[in-house]
Amino acid sequence: MTTPVIQNANPWYREPWPWLLMVLPATAVVVGLAFAWVAVATSDGLVTEDYYKEGQMIGETLAKSRRAEELGIAAGLRLTSDSVSIRLSARQADTLMPSALLVTVSHPTRAGQDQRSILKPVGDAYVGSMQTTASGHRLVLIEDEAKTWRLMGSVVLPAANETVIGGS
Repeated sequence: MTTPVIQNANPWYREPWPWLLMVLPATAVVVGLAFAWVAVATSDGLVTEDYYKEGQMIGETLAKSRRAEELGIAAGLRLTSDSVSIRLSARQADTLMPSALLVTVSHPTRAGQDQRSILKPVGDAYVGSMQTTASGHRLVLIEDEAKTWRLMGSVVLPAANETVIGGS
């Protein structure tokens, strides 16, 4: 008995099945390399480099917020595209108002859109310039010049009316 001989056998690389079986693992390798490149080439914008030091300052930050609450400080914030105005009030009439306010308006996720300004008293309000370029949710931090108290709140831009922060 003789075995039949196949005359037209192609080499393996001329068959479609090996190539179809290699496509999925090859695609996974290419996509994995692309993800690795993106991870190495881009910045982790929300991760702070000195996280330990910032963690230690949380107690200090909470104490400043409690101090503003004890004094009953409230701020009426008006924010336009080129200026910021804050009307400051306190529960007790004899509370000494600061000679300047430090204001930080920050974007929740994009540090490049954060703005800082020093506001000086003009009449019954603290006024300064600040360029707010976009609309949306912003976090507002208001501190006295000596940084003994602080108020923190949020505002949605554009804001037509005064936004009140603090003053429990």
